[in-house]
Amino acid sequence: MILLAPKVAESLANFSSIQIDPVRHRLLLGQAQRLRGRIYHEDGAIGLHHLTQDGRFVHDKDEESWQFLIMNATNRVSGCIRYVPQEHHVSFSQLGVAHSALAHSPGWGIRLRQAVEAKREEAQKRGYGYAEVGGWALIQELRHSWEALRITLNVYGLMKLLGGALAVTTATIRHRSATILRKLGGHGLLSDGVELPSYYDPQYECQMEILGFDSDNPNPKYLEWIHECQRKLRNLTVICPGVQIQTVS
Repeated sequence: MILLAPKVAESLANFSSIQIDPVRHRLLLGQAQRLRGRIYHEDGAIGLHHLTQDGRFVHDKDEESWQFLIMNATNRVSGCIRYVPQEHHVSFSQLGVAHSALAHSPGWGIRLRQAVEAKREEAQKRGYGYAEVGGWALIQELRHSWEALRITLNVYGLMKLLGGALAVTTATIRHRSATILRKLGGHGLLSDGVELPSYYDPQYECQMEILGFDSDNPNPKYLEWIHECQRKLRNLTVICPGVQIQTVS
């Protein structure tokens, strides 16, 4: 597993194996984007018009994100997930979740905003970060393997390593992704005590859920594994793009 750092990365002092290599960073990020593009297109979640000419599915926050990559025996990306830290001052409209179909629902849009803003307020009160998780893609052979579990547990480990965080993700019900994330500690978002429902996303043509994560409250069953991931993350190879790097401990 390899970790790509964002353009501006805090807490790099927590890692012991840092490589500043913009060429390799760009190459591996491109592989991850092509993997997402291929898998999402094969699933019918996106059309060819969503892809670049070289087959990449590009997210506007990719370069501002931490990217976990699973590498295969030939040093190619075979799995990936994106972790996007968000500054507390960023408006709701600038968050990825604000572009979900549920956010535009007349009945549930305002409730989603209330639920997310409550999460952000809680994170700030606790002195934690707030983040969005997405871009989860695995080759077919890994979807029901330990690697599918490990890459998500490493996100919990990263949240802990960066000082604690609350996070939100949009998870597809296809391939039981949302179910797996709930088993790891993901939970539905609440607005006035009411859990937000699943919803149909016309862009991805599937049923989705919006789930929350708390770095302090994963499924207790996986707590020791998360602690182990956190320890191993310190020695994981971290590749930086070499632009505006901050080494704040």
